[in-house]
Amino acid sequence: MNLFLELRKHGKLAAKRNPMYEKSKFGKFWIYFMGVFWAGYLIFFGTTFAYAFAGEAIESYQVLNSGLIFVLAIDFMARFPFQKLPTQEVKPYILLPVKRDRLIDFLLVRSGLNGFNAIWLFFFVPFAIISITKFYGIAGVLTYCIGIWLIMIFNNYWFLLCRTLMGERLWWVSLPIAVYGGIAAGLFIPDKSPLFDYSIDLGEFLIKGNIIAFVGILVAIAVMWIINRTIMKGLVYDEINKVEDTKVKHVSEYKFLDRYGEVGEYMRLELKLLLRNKVCKQALRTVILVVVGFSLVLSFTDVYDGKGMKNFIVVYNFVIFGILFLSSLMSYEGNYIDGLMSRKESIYNLLRAKYTLYSIAILLPFILMIPAIATGKLALLTCISWAIFSIGCVYFCLFQLAVYNNKTVDLNAKMTGRRNIGGGLQNLIAGATFGVPLLLNIILNSTVGQFATSWTLIIIGSVFILSSNFWLKNVYYRFMKRRYKNMEGFRDSRQ
Repeated sequence: MNLFLELRKHGKLAAKRNPMYEKSKFGKFWIYFMGVFWAGYLIFFGTTFAYAFAGEAIESYQVLNSGLIFVLAIDFMARFPFQKLPTQEVKPYILLPVKRDRLIDFLLVRSGLNGFNAIWLFFFVPFAIISITKFYGIAGVLTYCIGIWLIMIFNNYWFLLCRTLMGERLWWVSLPIAVYGGIAAGLFIPDKSPLFDYSIDLGEFLIKGNIIAFVGILVAIAVMWIINRTIMKGLVYDEINKVEDTKVKHVSEYKFLDRYGEVGEYMRLELKLLLRNKVCKQALRTVILVVVGFSLVLSFTDVYDGKGMKNFIVVYNFVIFGILFLSSLMSYEGNYIDGLMSRKESIYNLLRAKYTLYSIAILLPFILMIPAIATGKLALLTCISWAIFSIGCVYFCLFQLAVYNNKTVDLNAKMTGRRNIGGGLQNLIAGATFGVPLLLNIILNSTVGQFATSWTLIIIGSVFILSSNFWLKNVYYRFMKRRYKNMEGFRDSRQ
């Protein structure tokens, strides 16, 4: 216990002593603000559902318990953008006389006690107070909420297992797909699926404080704990010891880029950065899977046939690539910024190469949405307009971050790398590049119609594309004015 408390204290001190601590206050304020917002959101839905389900043939808490698996699936998906692997604190203790298992145990304990696992209680507590108290009293509410919390801890370790395996090999994405696909088949293929009854019974056992149910959940948590500890221990030490550094299966030179001179050289550098480094490859795989998933669901199902969801998916698919990679513009280069700064105007050519490469990359979401166009779900002009608007206006906004980003992002430390929180301006611009286009689309569609909206977006995007040389030079000149401040930040945040 003393070791756990000491490591927890070290973690807090490390965060406060980080050179980026003072620069990330806006980011932390934004995180707290969104936490309060979502807590209020869940309280509202918990209260609403308690009254909405009251008119059913069965009690409202039984209706909710029958769908617990859907809550767990939503929780699993929601963890991807917000929860990172809990292995960042291993590296400083490698040379100390501390057992590996105890270090990993501490990280897993901290992950299990993370407040994210309790966020759903803001939904379940008001729901339980309204729907369960009249039958089982406060004791029933208490045991039910404790049971839900334990189930969320199990879901946390299940997520960590999938996220760890998917980070190492892309084909591990088939594990959660197979699990949730099998559950969905068991729920919806039979006329009267027993899984709904099992879920209702589990909820009843939790409300009544059934010891066997609680022991079963604790055993499941222990099994997930052991599996995670075994896998993480091996992967963390492989990463720290650079076990995979010498394993090069294939070397691509991208010879076709030679004709474009120095800009082509930097395009080659960007391609190698994206396709060879662990962090970049994982981000690229994740965003491609999400875009493919959204596109397939939109094209071949009726789930997102509503106008609002169609607009959301179109904007998301075209904007997400830019937000994911350009919001950290120059942060990857922070690992070798000293070499880039040794040549005159190399940064300008680097910016041109990035703009060209990511403009070409917009073809990927466009191609993926061709089935939706063919099935009549989307108009061809709509997709063309958003592709042009993204390359022009959205990329213009994101490229401004090259001037202000000054925190290095480690290229290969997936398991042990610290996550640097961006400053206020970075978070504001990255958020606005998705929120503002979505809001603009809603306003224009409601006032001038879809056809006029598409041509408006094409005109706005074309203006920024045609003037790209001018604003890229402006970004370059402003970056050079701040170069010493930025280089100091890059050096301070390297691992």
